[in-house]
Amino acid sequence: MTPMEHEEVPAYLRLRSMIAVGILEGRYGDGDPLPSVRALAAEHGLNPLTVAKAYQSFQEDGLVTVRRGVGMFVAPGATDRLRVTEREIFLKRAWPRIAKHIRALGLDPAELLDRELA
Repeated sequence: MTPMEHEEVPAYLRLRSMIAVGILEGRYGDGDPLPSVRALAAEHGLNPLTVAKAYQSFQEDGLVTVRRGVGMFVAPGATDRLRVTEREIFLKRAWPRIAKHIRALGLDPAELLDRELA
């Protein structure tokens, strides 16, 4: 994402993306608590309503559960469901641009994989 594209994305979606990465990378596992709305808002300099909106979108997707008076938790199976969704998004949106760029630069995909794993 270019800096300009990044600025055009609403703050709650950028935050949602950061949390999704945390889930996919294992920082937040199934059943783990997520930071409180206030703590996350303070950490990122955001309005608490923005954080609440990001969390609400996860809740609507069934990826987090709310325990009243306790907080937000990663729902059971959320990591696997999120991985499936993110793969689909990557293959439909990002991969065509990446593949085109690879071809334009004359890069060998096999060499790229070897390089990344080294």
